[in-house]
Amino acid sequence: MKIVEAAPGREVLELNYPLVTDFLTRFIREELGWRGFSRAVVANSGGVDSATTIALTVRALGPENVFTVFMPHAISRPESAEHARLVAEHYGTPYEVVDITPMVEGYAAQTPGITPRRLGNVMARARTIVGFDKGEQYRALHLGTGNKTERLFGYYTWHDVADTGPIAPLGDLYKTQVWGLAEYLGVPEVVRGKPPTADLEAGQTDEGDLGISYRKADVILEHYLKGYPDAYIVGLGYTEAEVARVKSLVNKTHWKRHLPTNAVVSTTAIHEFYLRPLDFRLG
Repeated sequence: MKIVEAAPGREVLELNYPLVTDFLTRFIREELGWRGFSRAVVANSGGVDSATTIALTVRALGPENVFTVFMPHAISRPESAEHARLVAEHYGTPYEVVDITPMVEGYAAQTPGITPRRLGNVMARARTIVGFDKGEQYRALHLGTGNKTERLFGYYTWHDVADTGPIAPLGDLYKTQVWGLAEYLGVPEVVRGKPPTADLEAGQTDEGDLGISYRKADVILEHYLKGYPDAYIVGLGYTEAEVARVKSLVNKTHWKRHLPTNAVVSTTAIHEFYLRPLDFRLG
């Protein structure tokens, strides 16, 4: 039996998953619709975030309109391929494999001394190219799969395939909440239960990189964002080092959660003064 780490104060993360599912299903359908799309492309990594996004999008559009693409590199773990195919078969979506090894290694061959971390970033951005191209091929919109925890921590490759989708259904859900939603949606347990990893470097895990578990981090994040003082959060049962780690990750990556900063030299600067009527549309 898998033992799930308990996190003090975790009740702040509890959600009504049937209600969240209905909302996100409508969100996907409506957001694609006003952009003129009825089909979606989802990068299928074999992980819980992409699987949950696929599950929601299938509910919104029907399985025949959700194109899932697995994009392995030579170092990708074998179970990633197994789980990606499992998810596609489980939800009945079209499934395609695009090997990004030639793209990535073609660049690496011209870049002596490239580090594993840099190579991982190249992989992530190569997948963005494929995701958007497949959108063009299928007349579909590429969806983002990133979650709130990773975005708050800046724990993603900027402009990677999870970050760049015009629509991000999971963008306001902590990783812990994604796990809960995945369980409600029937995502296979083998996908939900494995240690999260970007699968960009050999032996890499998310929580190993972050230095704290998601279940702890999410509770600390929720209290920190709502303005609770450090002493209160420590009083819940977390260490000062854990609170400091969460705050540091959030505070040093604020720039990463915004569009490029324009040097404003006019009264019609995009996102500063000029807004289209569409930006004010009523729901």
